[in-house]
Amino acid sequence: MKKDQWILPYVKKNIKLFMIVILLGGLTVCSAASLMYTSGYLISKAATRPENVLMIYVPIVAVRTFGILRAVSRYVERLTSHHMILNILSDMRVRLYKILEPQALKLRSRFRTGDMLGILADDIEHLQNMYLKTVIPSIAALLLYVVFIIALGFFSWLFAGLVAIYAGVLVFLVPLVSLLVTRAKNTMLKQGRSKLYRRLTDAVMGVSDWVFSGRQADFISAYEDAEKKWYEIEQKRQRFTRWRDFAVQCLVAGLVLIMLVWAGGQSAAGSLPHTFIAAFVLVVFPLTEAFFPLSDSIGSIPEYQDSLLRIERLQSKEEAEDQVVPAVNAEEVRLSDVTLCFNHVSFSYEKQQPVLNGVSFTLKQGEKIALLGPSGAGKSTILTLIEGALSPTSGQVTFNGMKAESLRGDISHVVAVLNQKPHLFDTTILNNIRLGHPEASDEEVYWAARQVKLHDYIESLPNGYQTSVQETGNRFSGGERQRIALARILLQGAPIVVLDEPTVGLDPKTERELLMTMFEVLDGKTVLWITHHLVGAEAADRILFLDHGSIKMEGSHQKLLKENSRYQRLYQLDAPILRD
Repeated sequence: MKKDQWILPYVKKNIKLFMIVILLGGLTVCSAASLMYTSGYLISKAATRPENVLMIYVPIVAVRTFGILRAVSRYVERLTSHHMILNILSDMRVRLYKILEPQALKLRSRFRTGDMLGILADDIEHLQNMYLKTVIPSIAALLLYVVFIIALGFFSWLFAGLVAIYAGVLVFLVPLVSLLVTRAKNTMLKQGRSKLYRRLTDAVMGVSDWVFSGRQADFISAYEDAEKKWYEIEQKRQRFTRWRDFAVQCLVAGLVLIMLVWAGGQSAAGSLPHTFIAAFVLVVFPLTEAFFPLSDSIGSIPEYQDSLLRIERLQSKEEAEDQVVPAVNAEEVRLSDVTLCFNHVSFSYEKQQPVLNGVSFTLKQGEKIALLGPSGAGKSTILTLIEGALSPTSGQVTFNGMKAESLRGDISHVVAVLNQKPHLFDTTILNNIRLGHPEASDEEVYWAARQVKLHDYIESLPNGYQTSVQETGNRFSGGERQRIALARILLQGAPIVVLDEPTVGLDPKTERELLMTMFEVLDGKTVLWITHHLVGAEAADRILFLDHGSIKMEGSHQKLLKENSRYQRLYQLDAPILRD
């Protein structure tokens, strides 16, 4: 399967089902046309004196047969087409997730949540509609157009040519005009919908900031303005669609009149029995119904192209990065003690001032470092570089000499992260802890819970380890959620643990107890503790103070407290917290 193809490979893989769906779609319309044809003949024949009863009885049986066949073929066609589409979408989603999953951290750093939702939901949804609403109906309609013209040719090739030109307006010209007119609007609607996704998800993720700043009304106003502009474009498209559909109905009426005049003329000339006039006129209606969806189907092509372009662009970026950074087996790192090294690391986002500027430090196995610094100093960027989500602009971040970005999806074997709000899933405590090592036994889970001093509390619950933590862990307090996440990290077994301000939002007593537990259970592991104040700093072997992208202070707590006046002031500012 070629990397840049998201259509043909899946059609080829399901070519048998695809052909069956096309044939069933054609059979459905042919059954409907035959039903109308025999019905028209039956009505006309019943109004005259038939030569014998079979001239009435046979059409009655044919009407019943075609009526049943139309319903059955439509049901089987829908069943088969949806089965095929679900198979294709399943393969597409698996392929897309295989592209995204190893690069999850990089995607998080480069794409906003709304963009990813647009790709995972909206774009895949459009690819589904492409098959159901464009590819299959268009091919079926073209086949019926050819069959219809050939069938008319048996009666009159001159008239068949005239109808071919007239019906070609419905099949080719109207869809082409629809495509040209709606191309820009459909693309704008698709992109506008993605922007609305992005605005909404950004607002949901940062709802507390909007509320605390008192600017929630500004957000609502801006969102409503963007939604209004999107709706105005949608109204213009709908207005064009209504006029286009009216024009198509007029063309169909014209085709019916042409068929009526021709059939009447043929009957008057004696070339066609008068009982076939109604049959030829009525057969037009089910055939033209197959041509109606073509305009909408062809007009939606720009939306499908936009979706394919976004997916292909995403894939090409990830594959390009994979080619630049060779993969490294994480087991090579896990076999020995791990030394994390930042060697003159600088980093800046596109067209922005450097976030890090020549940062250098070494974190040896078993060592504990506290990384301090104000907001915006670059602490989060250092964590992202350690995770391999970003590559330094200059310098290197290495584990035993291996570049962090080369570890790809295996970084979890080397580094475990306990952040401010660890995610707990709506399942049991046992399952949440076991996520750190899915093959762990129940006894190993109990061991991890004992280490973080949570086992007795869990056992006291009515359902014990089978207690549901509820959505996002609402069943437990902040400190208990952190202990569950810490137990998960113990099972994970990574040699390096990053504590990303895990005690934010906790009261001083809980914070102090949790920090003591963390440093106790992580004894022997390499710990990088990212924090913004000095509670528990004396437990670290070294302290690094990061400010404006550079390390301004480095040393032990006692040394800095004795020799560095800035550190002394910072410690004094935290003193009220430390005394609580």
